[in-house]
Amino acid sequence: MQDLQSAGSVKQQIAKLFEESLRTTVPDEGDVEPAIAPCQNPKFGDYQCNNAMGLWSRVKGKGTQFKGPQLVGQAIMNNLPPSEMIESCTIAGPGFVNIILSKHWIAKSIQKMLVHTIETWASEIPVKRAVVDFSSPNIAKEMHVGNLRSTIIGDTLARMLEFSKVEVLRRNHVGDWGTQFGMLIEYLFEKFPSGEVSGDQAIGDLQAFYKASKQRFDSDPAFKERAQRAVVSLQGGEEKYRKAWAEICEISRRGYESVYQRLGVQLEEKGESFYNPYIPRVVELLNEKGLIEESEGARVIFIKGKKIPLIVVKKDGGYNYASTDLAALWYRLYEEKAEWIIYVTDVGQREHFEMVFTAAKQAGWLPAEDNKYPKASHVGFGLVLGEDGKRFRTRSTETVKLVDLLDEAKNRCREALVQRGKSEEWTAEELDKTAEAVGYGAVKYADLKNNRSTNYTFSFDQMLNDKGNTAVYLLYAHARICSIIRRSGKDIEELKKIGTMELDHPDERVLGLHLLQFLEIVEEACTNLLPNILCEYLYNLSEDFTRFYTNCQVVGSAEETSRLLLCEATAIVMRKCFYLLGITPVYKI
Repeated sequence: MQDLQSAGSVKQQIAKLFEESLRTTVPDEGDVEPAIAPCQNPKFGDYQCNNAMGLWSRVKGKGTQFKGPQLVGQAIMNNLPPSEMIESCTIAGPGFVNIILSKHWIAKSIQKMLVHTIETWASEIPVKRAVVDFSSPNIAKEMHVGNLRSTIIGDTLARMLEFSKVEVLRRNHVGDWGTQFGMLIEYLFEKFPSGEVSGDQAIGDLQAFYKASKQRFDSDPAFKERAQRAVVSLQGGEEKYRKAWAEICEISRRGYESVYQRLGVQLEEKGESFYNPYIPRVVELLNEKGLIEESEGARVIFIKGKKIPLIVVKKDGGYNYASTDLAALWYRLYEEKAEWIIYVTDVGQREHFEMVFTAAKQAGWLPAEDNKYPKASHVGFGLVLGEDGKRFRTRSTETVKLVDLLDEAKNRCREALVQRGKSEEWTAEELDKTAEAVGYGAVKYADLKNNRSTNYTFSFDQMLNDKGNTAVYLLYAHARICSIIRRSGKDIEELKKIGTMELDHPDERVLGLHLLQFLEIVEEACTNLLPNILCEYLYNLSEDFTRFYTNCQVVGSAEETSRLLLCEATAIVMRKCFYLLGITPVYKI
């Protein structure tokens, strides 16, 4: 029998049935795309087919047998091929076909997942390889809350694409090349004139080192001139300068790698310096296409509808962000053969990327149509605000260090667990791991549950609340499900093989249908690059579970086996959602 992996999501499977019906109903209208959507009001059904009105406007006046959209809907319903999926259909309004799915089919589909693992519910999107460019901190600057959004959103998008069978190249496009390095290197040489530079001792706190060198650069014209010459020496490949540059990069790298480790984020670094050797060739290719023009001494690409051109080579012959980004895009398309390139940065960079993508379309690197592959997408995100409604900063108006923020979240969770007496019940390691999972999970979820393009207010009190739409509430809901299964004393792996699931109670059926919709939710979140869709699904799932558990006794009931299987299926789907959001589940509270 066909498994869900090859059958597609519930919505796709319904669409296949209606595709057949539409071919029979209006054979002369060519391929009509089935318009299937979940019912807004569950009392009418689970899904609906909304083709009748559109078809009626196409066929009326063509000598059709139909006398109105309702009759078109009736015919679509009558021509549906028989299927174990569908229990019944009804017609509503001007021809909407409301569909009620068979509860036996829902139960059977969930049982198949329990036996064959949730990977059989992975959707496949029409892309084999994608680049997700995210995090991208600047060398010599401490990672701050602004880097947090890019890192968390990028990681979740990469995880969802990987779950959807896409090979993802996770790229960390670090700012490791450019004018600030002349300033940093010159300051390093000034502190150690003998040339015996040992990076770690010389630099100490990287953030303080950066600020001190920036102060010198801004206030001392002679130092500024030396720093500018140092950039030329570095870019010319002079050994002494390259060595100092490598040293600074390495210290910085150790700092952000420790943050990635804490967040459980995997990235491969290909910084600005990596693409530098490709820039001259890319500029030449753009020139051959006739796209580059001279303007006020610079070489630029004029973009239709934009007042300012894209500067590709500066007046002094140097390169800039646009040069690097065009070279990186070219490399990703032609060397790495990516079909979808996704850039995760703040919304302030939207226009820059629009111009880069338009230039790539003019060069013929990308198709003119946005819905064709290969394609490039900018995933913009808003600001993190403090509770005063301004950009989130410390009291001394410094940007908040990411490390401090994660420490604070973990410590607060640990404190809450100790207050609940867990330090007496658990080992120190269990306490530590749970505090970390809940603390880091809370920070991630508070970010991801918002539509990424909006600003959001950072509040520890809100994100660590165990009620409402928070990671703490969801992690505890998962742990509760695990404790119900443990309390039953049953071997759940054995039950999966021999047990049968029935969804006779309305709350069981609602929960079962919600579980089955996981696949189309991941697909929608991937296609629209919106992690908040998955967060909303997860929260609604735990609400459906609470309703089911309140109204349906599990342990000790006549339906115990079936209901334990439903509990296990819910826990599995929740764990997969947590995984896609980069959150570590907890199994006891």
